[in-house]
Amino acid sequence: MPLQPRERDLPKIPGALRFYQITSVITGVLLLLLCGEVLLKVYYGLEIEMGGAFGFLAFVPAGTVLAINISLGLLIVHGWFYVVYLISIFRIWSLMRWNIGWLLLMALGGVIPFLSFFLEVRIVRKARTQISSRIGANTPNAHQAEVEPSH
Repeated sequence: MPLQPRERDLPKIPGALRFYQITSVITGVLLLLLCGEVLLKVYYGLEIEMGGAFGFLAFVPAGTVLAINISLGLLIVHGWFYVVYLISIFRIWSLMRWNIGWLLLMALGGVIPFLSFFLEVRIVRKARTQISSRIGANTPNAHQAEVEPSH
């Protein structure tokens, strides 16, 4: 039988789930933007420059950015936010006491495009189901309360 969350950890799980949901969506969006930027650079030889000679935002040939390099900035921001995402998944994983496979799968969500969006829904549903079954199992006479009519 798989491990269940500890009783003392149950109040921490909703906040950890919310943190995971937020970081999952942000990481997924940053990853998609990064993929678009890489395709732009590889196939068209362009980078995104901000505040340069060509206006507020402009596509310039790769390696010729003289102002703020949005392409490089996007890479850096995604990298650091992926670390925050890893912290959030480790927190959920350790509170829920799941096996190592779930940790590895969730970690892939930050490097495989669109995976974080699908996993976010599945992980939250799995955790909430596990918590509700745990709370229902701990309620004394829970099945009798549902069957017997109240007077």
